Amino acid sequence: MPNSSRRQFLIGGAATTATAAAGQIPNPEPIPLPRVKFHNAEITKLIIGSNPLYGYSHFNSILDRTMREWMTPERRVETLHRAEAAGINTWQVHYNNPCMEDWKRYRAEGGKMNVIVLADFDLIKNWKLIPAVAKLGPIGIGHHGNRTDERFRAGQMNIVRDFTKAVQDAGVPAGVSCHNPAVVEYIEDQGWDIQYYMTCLYRVSRTPEEARKEFGEAPLGETFMERDPERMLAMVRKTKKTCFAFKLLGAGRNIGNPERLETAFRFALANIKPNDAVIVGMWPKYKDEPRENAELVRRILQRT
Repeated sequence: MPNSSRRQFLIGGAATTATAAAGQIPNPEPIPLPRVKFHNAEITKLIIGSNPLYGYSHFNSILDRTMREWMTPERRVETLHRAEAAGINTWQVHYNNPCMEDWKRYRAEGGKMNVIVLADFDLIKNWKLIPAVAKLGPIGIGHHGNRTDERFRAGQMNIVRDFTKAVQDAGVPAGVSCHNPAVVEYIEDQGWDIQYYMTCLYRVSRTPEEARKEFGEAPLGETFMERDPERMLAMVRKTKKTCFAFKLLGAGRNIGNPERLETAFRFALANIKPNDAVIVGMWPKYKDEPRENAELVRRILQRT
């Protein structure tokens, strides 16, 4: 089957399956999502993330495995086409071999979404790979959030800065991802010449010692505190740089009912800057999450 025909088949079949489960008729021509200018691109206010596609649930190992077993390479690329059909025009993806293979396959099948690369695994260790990744055409390459927080904790932010310079030398906008608002404050105070931040709304990278110092006790697993979004979003508004806010749904902890889901989206969208956007991971096994999330973002932004 030709790539263009296969892509339409995947989009149509995926949308029909998901919307049939939800009792809805697919909309082939969605209303465009609001966009913001970023470097030489215009990106939608809603960006699809990559964690659920590759089994990073930030919940437990059982859900990780469930995600990975269902999300075959075919379904991952299918989900990207579905997101594009829903009006989303940007994908944030980690760097590793499966992700890069999916990116190339998605492009070969006619996919046109912009791509923002989050550097981890080999790319964070071997900067000589940056020019090759740059040739694939990402609109940004950012230093991974967990690695950033580790460098910040160890007093090694010079390494993070050198990485961003290497990205810029390859002709790509450079960013820094983090979970700790203090990282953004530090970079701003130091006057780094970077183009964007990826800002996690929950400081999940707290060590048990940091959690005990702050709250008097440590959680079992990652730290999702109810006022963390307020703390990070306050820092987002202080910087003039573009921020891509992520984990606004608390890695699925804020999706218990439609009201809670909408509240999380609404709070994030109301507290980022006009030139910012949000990144949301999507796992459309049970419903068409790309379409539903896009429709929700449209409805919220039309009322503001």
